[in-house]
Amino acid sequence: MSLWGNDIKPKNLTDAEKKEVFANTKGWVREAGSILSGNGNTSADPEVLVAISNLSANMGAANITEIEFITTAFDKSDGGNIDVRVRFNEPVTVTGTPRVSITNGNQGSGTGRGPHLANYLSGSTTNELVFRITIAAANAATNASDVLVIGANATALNGGTIKDTGEGTVATITNSAGIGTAAGSITVAA
Repeated sequence: MSLWGNDIKPKNLTDAEKKEVFANTKGWVREAGSILSGNGNTSADPEVLVAISNLSANMGAANITEIEFITTAFDKSDGGNIDVRVRFNEPVTVTGTPRVSITNGNQGSGTGRGPHLANYLSGSTTNELVFRITIAAANAATNASDVLVIGANATALNGGTIKDTGEGTVATITNSAGIGTAAGSITVAA
């Protein structure tokens, strides 16, 4: 078995810890500001866990390691933002407005709603990008009991770019069905 386990990150880390770990030119590092590093300063240098010179360059283009909903509940009558976090195995730089597609299963009354397109919001030059869609209160885009999910190949460049920050090569933005399913779901409330 590989020293790094199945997903190449250090295998001694829990799944929760792996969310905060990415590759850079110094090796495997933990995000700045992590509770696990004991440093709440998000502007600090990432903590080096395993030193491997030029790790991010040797890995090739960045790729998606996880997609998750930041928003955990949505109420149709209130409206609001639905935010999604896309994690890469190394820092990426964004230009334009890439998107994440959120599928609406139309479980509520009626049909024809979705997909919802969450546009890039923030995170360029880090390994975590945030995407957002704002849905107005009582909007016909969702109905009570609709279930929102993220499926395979949900991330699209939409005329923009997502590039490996260290190398400038275009990142691999195709996500597997497993990554999309791991994002969970949001059931719309009335």
